[in-house]
Amino acid sequence: MRINKVALAVTALLAASQVQAAGFQVSEHSASGLGRAFAGEAAIGDNAASLARNPALMATFDKAQLSVVGSYVSPEIDVTSSTMGAAGNANDVAPSQVVPAMYYIQPINDQWAAGLAIYSNYGVGTEYPTNYAANPAAGTTSIMTVNFNPNVSYRINEQLSLGAGVSVVYATAELERNSGAANIADMEGDGYGFGWNLGALYEINENNRLGISYKSKVKTELEGDYKGISTSAASRGDTSSGLPVQALPFIDQKTVDGTLDINLPSILEVSGYHKLTDKFAVSYSWQYSTWSDFGDIVAEGDKCYDVTTGTPGVCLEKKEDFSNSSRYAVGGEYYLSEAIILRAGYAFDEQAGASTLSIPDTDRQWYTAGMTYKASPALSFDFAAALVAGKEITFTEAVGTSEHEFTSSGDAYIYSAQMNYSF
Repeated sequence: MRINKVALAVTALLAASQVQAAGFQVSEHSASGLGRAFAGEAAIGDNAASLARNPALMATFDKAQLSVVGSYVSPEIDVTSSTMGAAGNANDVAPSQVVPAMYYIQPINDQWAAGLAIYSNYGVGTEYPTNYAANPAAGTTSIMTVNFNPNVSYRINEQLSLGAGVSVVYATAELERNSGAANIADMEGDGYGFGWNLGALYEINENNRLGISYKSKVKTELEGDYKGISTSAASRGDTSSGLPVQALPFIDQKTVDGTLDINLPSILEVSGYHKLTDKFAVSYSWQYSTWSDFGDIVAEGDKCYDVTTGTPGVCLEKKEDFSNSSRYAVGGEYYLSEAIILRAGYAFDEQAGASTLSIPDTDRQWYTAGMTYKASPALSFDFAAALVAGKEITFTEAVGTSEHEFTSSGDAYIYSAQMNYSF
């Protein structure tokens, strides 16, 4: 399967890693938000990047604004095995990634505003060494998305504003599995899905705001090519080579058309922001993601035959076990001067999926800090850093015909910078 090529700027937006949020959710939408652990994001609206969390926040802008964000995610994830010994150990299985985003908000009049957000909500990437003993279950796994999200908002009165948007989600997926030098599965594909989002903002007064937002689940339909055991001579019943039966699944593998559907979860977020004094404000958020919608990974093609289960039309099937999960965040801001705002935050991110070698999910704790520097009334910069501490987790997974025990451990470091310009 060969990915359709897109513009370099779009390709860059796809990069993300699985270690920074539950399942393979991407939270790196802004540097300002990262500084407070993304607490209060559906209620604050301090720059155009807030469009990623709640479209109703556009109603609070009286000038057009552009925000451009770049985040660098550096994970340090190691895997060890108590049953495979040193052959089951692998270091740095999640590569570092750059996660960019861009937002633009345009007020139309006192009641209406419009905006465009381009960012990622989901991404996963694990890459094991080519000689890793558990590569029949590990190998390379990548699921990446970019969301093109136009929105509108409407201010009903001084307290209540509503917002809505639609999403065009571009997704790519790649999966490679090997046994030594022999190919087991090799697939790549891309495609599109469509969704929608809603939001509301209630301004109690200028110092206290509450927000709620909802993003629908998105079904992405990927198309591409597949080559593996299910397209081999054995799957076609071709024994004319004269080779032993056990060798047949690994020879004469054909490249065939395949399809893969990926269900991306819906997200509900409830947030609050309260400026307690002239110098200090607190914020909080609860985010709920319906990971139970994700389901299994099943690649299909009319020329495939799953020799393991005897199922025609199935190129590859990978069982997943995901449950709905919550993320809790609290943050604080200190207004040091007219030009400088200091931030800190903490978040707890619940594990969403049963850990596997391809997605070693676990509970995570976020410790973050950041700042804003206002260079002029029109131009400001945000900077932030985070330590995402992952809980060590032990799980079992089948490698070939045997079950083995693995332990995944490690943290991630995130560094983010952002520019905001008002017109």
